[in-house]
Amino acid sequence: MKRSIDTVVISDVHLGTIGCHAVELVQYLNSIDPKRVILNGDFVDIWNFRKYYWPESHMHVIRMLITMMTNGVDIYYLTGNHDETLRKVSSLQLGPLFIRDKLVLELNGEKVWFFHGDIFDVTMKHSKWIARLGGQGYEMLILINRWMNWISQKMGYGKFSLSKKIKDGVKTAVNFIDDFEVTAMELAIDEGYDYVVCGHIHQPKIRGYENEKGSVIYLNSGDWVENLTCLEYDGGEWNLYRYSEDTVLQENPRINQLMKSHTLNKKLMIG
Repeated sequence: MKRSIDTVVISDVHLGTIGCHAVELVQYLNSIDPKRVILNGDFVDIWNFRKYYWPESHMHVIRMLITMMTNGVDIYYLTGNHDETLRKVSSLQLGPLFIRDKLVLELNGEKVWFFHGDIFDVTMKHSKWIARLGGQGYEMLILINRWMNWISQKMGYGKFSLSKKIKDGVKTAVNFIDDFEVTAMELAIDEGYDYVVCGHIHQPKIRGYENEKGSVIYLNSGDWVENLTCLEYDGGEWNLYRYSEDTVLQENPRINQLMKSHTLNKKLMIG
């Protein structure tokens, strides 16, 4: 039976890349019955899109969203840096599909500000070519990390995120992100919002913040490349969903078979 949710926020899916966990996302989408879906940037990775790589599972994600729209679910596609070409049509509405750069909703009497967040990334503002180059290298790093984790588990060790360690280290050293979270929260307070919801940095989190001007709740939906997370709003409360903690889905034999098939297809595509 599907879980009823008022709003779900999903970001940084990066459809069209090897790192995308589309199979798991399909399983998640099939387990919920939302009234509203917010795709908060980098849903389709136009930067790193390859004609030869568009698996059936990636198409299945699109089909599921189309089915939701035909059933009356509003879908807001908020643009990010990897799908920035859509900013040329960021006022477009096609029935229940809305393409926007940002979104403001009033939920339970509180103002919530949604946007991807690349505007706060120093790399995006001043060195876009570095960001593009890094995006391509990041995709390869994810693939290498998966092979290393497979070997690590066979040897009895746990998983680790090579890409996350390298990315965090480089971004700290070169100052790629200028205190992303604090900047977003302080700006949200200045603008009078109660919540600010971002993506972009692939760091799922819910945290509070207060300064001399007021207070705000910061939320980040994470991603479906490394963390497999999203945000759910229902009953007046926000929760951070983690696929790794959803034992019901992971113990489903059908999803296990789909994941094996998807892994094989990736090997064939790469090989």
